[in-house]
Amino acid sequence: MPQLNKNATIKWPTESKGVGRSKSRRVSKSRRSSADPTEGLQVGNPNAAAIDIGCSEHWVAVPAGRTERPTQRFGCCTAELNRLADWLKECGVDTVVMEATGNYWVVLYDILEERKLNPVVVNPRYAKNMSGKKGDICDCEWMQKLHTYGLFSNSFRPTQEIRVLRAYLRQRETLVGAAAQEIQHMQKALTEMNVQLANVISDISGETGLRIIDAVLGGERAAGVLAKLKGPRIMASLVTLERSLEGHWKEEELFRLEQARLSYAHFQEQLQQCQQRIEQQMQTIQGRVPLEGQGRAPRTMPTADKAAEPVPGQGDGRKSKSFDLGVELKRVLGVDLTQIDGVGPVAAQVILSEVGTDMSRWRTEKHFASWLGLCPDHRISGGKILGRATRPVVSRARNALRLCAYTLTHSKSWLGAKYRRLKHKLGAPKAIVAMAHHLARLIYRMIKNGQDYVDKGMEVYEAKYRENRIKWLKKQAKELNLELHEMQALAS
Repeated sequence: MPQLNKNATIKWPTESKGVGRSKSRRVSKSRRSSADPTEGLQVGNPNAAAIDIGCSEHWVAVPAGRTERPTQRFGCCTAELNRLADWLKECGVDTVVMEATGNYWVVLYDILEERKLNPVVVNPRYAKNMSGKKGDICDCEWMQKLHTYGLFSNSFRPTQEIRVLRAYLRQRETLVGAAAQEIQHMQKALTEMNVQLANVISDISGETGLRIIDAVLGGERAAGVLAKLKGPRIMASLVTLERSLEGHWKEEELFRLEQARLSYAHFQEQLQQCQQRIEQQMQTIQGRVPLEGQGRAPRTMPTADKAAEPVPGQGDGRKSKSFDLGVELKRVLGVDLTQIDGVGPVAAQVILSEVGTDMSRWRTEKHFASWLGLCPDHRISGGKILGRATRPVVSRARNALRLCAYTLTHSKSWLGAKYRRLKHKLGAPKAIVAMAHHLARLIYRMIKNGQDYVDKGMEVYEAKYRENRIKWLKKQAKELNLELHEMQALAS
């Protein structure tokens, strides 16, 4: 048998084939990359431009041939944004596409909207860059090309008056969260001093709890004196409350308690001011249904001399006696959404601020529910469904509808009976999503068609469900060559 030289190199036959295959693959890949993916598409927006939004600069691309440099850079100052809009006007642009990057696009969108440039905002995940080196210039040029062929759809953006209301409501939500955090800080400081007030009173931010905290910060340490400050709605006895107020007082914890108490009072005052702005904005929105006694003078907010007496820890205590949220919602929307079981005035107000009054933005109620992220998102591959979970959508209207669906647990209504059946069959999480989907479709019909909701009652739903169940059982029995009889028929 011949011996092989250790220094010799062996050239296998498969090596040449591998090299040839990889070369052919590289050639075919380069050919594919050089092909234009938009070839064969019809031009939908010949005067389209695109903007790559950034924190400190914006890159803008316009159609070729409109100017010497079709891709230019602009700053983010107001003067630069105005110059950007003027340049787009000079180039003959009538529509502009941009990504919803952070909140940097909001001011630019408003400026372009004022110049009648028809801005289009798209989701960044739908405006992906073509294969190759990524950069701001490539992104804006690629988006301009896609928008020229009409491959982008505009995202939903309500009218200006609805956007103002939405800003106030989101600010109120932020203030409520900040006030809740200060309540936790107060409770933590009391716990560090072994003051078991939270175990006796359900809410330390109530009238009794704040009165006791203010007395402690005022220098009172006697448990008996502090216990006598309880209100009539406190169920605990004086002895129990007195034992819970025997604390181990510390200067540093008293300081933290004082800081949290002042912050809580500050946020409550801001909440009152924010609520006044919300009421004023609600009254300025043009409604579908005129109020009774139309033609009267516009309602004004109460002044300081007519304000109610302030409650300790609840801000200045001003409340608008002339403002009725339910009446204002019916005037703006044209229907009363609170007729739907589970939907309260606050939830209806949140839905109004996030959705608006124009349901023509969505073709059908199915599109509306899908926009809210309340429809199954089937991920199919190879003819198999890999997942059915809903899309991850960040929407305050969606969260409000989910909370409304959760409150139907003990509702003696048609919707309550349906929710309990779905909860027993699917479980609570899926039942909440399903009922939120049902509520979204009801709201869409009511606002779009101006129809009122009429509850048929829990008994009617259970009777209809029993009838459908019997029909299904009879159909199954017939397939098995069996016959199904009701008990009443047998007894007769």
